[in-house]
Amino acid sequence: MSSEARQRKMADRIKVIVAQMLEQRIKDPRLGFVTITGVRITADLREASVFYTVYGDDEARAASAAALASAKGVLRSEVGRQTGVKFTPTLEFVLDAVPDTARHVEDLLRQAAAADAEVQRQAATATYAGDADPYRHPDEDEDGPVDTADDTADDAVREGEPDRA
Repeated sequence: MSSEARQRKMADRIKVIVAQMLEQRIKDPRLGFVTITGVRITADLREASVFYTVYGDDEARAASAAALASAKGVLRSEVGRQTGVKFTPTLEFVLDAVPDTARHVEDLLRQAAAADAEVQRQAATATYAGDADPYRHPDEDEDGPVDTADDTADDAVREGEPDRA
């Protein structure tokens, strides 16, 4: 097994080699505007996943995927030649979903901002459903201050019971 530093260096090197090869030597007309976004390599340095994005629609993505699949052997042999490792890693090309995910998150954030703006607009013109302060205060009662001890004595007298106070 190799160290993480060696894996990282090998992944960076593969990324550079594949990007240069796609730019300079691969002349497949199906290959669109491809950007290599990253490479992940296994701990034993035998398999590498090359992540890429394609500028364009689904048709351009499918054509670029076919072009990359057909150029896989040439790219692998060049990676082996330039890295000089004992076992050249197999290359697997994976369409990177990060740009689509980022676009989706941006759309959600835009929707949330619009909803917040609408709530803020409604709150600016809103009024209370009742009074501004719906709670009673003892000093504002019409009958004056409330004394609960006197009320219980009055209730007992009204019901015909003797006053036990």
